[in-house]
Amino acid sequence: MQRVQPDIWETEMESPFPGLTVHAYLLTRDGGNVLFYNTGHQHEIDEMAELGGVAYQYLSHQDELGETLKTIHQRFGAKLGGHRAERDEFARYRTPDILFERREMHLGSVEVIPTPGHSPGSTCFLVHSPHGKRYLFTGDTLYRGKKSDWHAGFIPGHNDEKDREQLAESLRLLRELEPDVVFGSAFVGDRGFEETTPEDWKRHVDGALGRLLG
Repeated sequence: MQRVQPDIWETEMESPFPGLTVHAYLLTRDGGNVLFYNTGHQHEIDEMAELGGVAYQYLSHQDELGETLKTIHQRFGAKLGGHRAERDEFARYRTPDILFERREMHLGSVEVIPTPGHSPGSTCFLVHSPHGKRYLFTGDTLYRGKKSDWHAGFIPGHNDEKDREQLAESLRLLRELEPDVVFGSAFVGDRGFEETTPEDWKRHVDGALGRLLG
């Protein structure tokens, strides 16, 4: 793992499909560390133990499910969070301890923001760090491209027009946030996160919306 922010650690890259790469991110905090997304690397789970373990694991959507959910729970007793719309999919691996379906604050500093479109239960998380920054975890609702641009997670042949409309609304919601650092789950290119300004973020989301809506 490597530290990418004072309280954020990034796992080693994985490539579940050709051309697609992913990271997970560990938020270290006094009230118990939070793992966003998932990793299949056992050695990264070992390193998480050295950083204080995992008290909570929040998944942005069902594509992040995997056998290591059980490993992380068995090793650390981590509570699993996911959207109610994907509860059945989660239960094939592990039934969530925490279900969400609306925008709300968790753990005192993690804002849960449902953003359907890529999948029915896609959810983003806005973390208010005590280090003075706002971290936005977008899952696959928005992912970073090769040219430091951001793209909507719409997959032709998998998503339909209703999904496109939902995703567009989700992007309009995210546009109004003012993150300092944005962390996708899947990405294309050299890295999956980017520091940004409110003006640049609006420009990124506007570009993603334009490509999504044609």
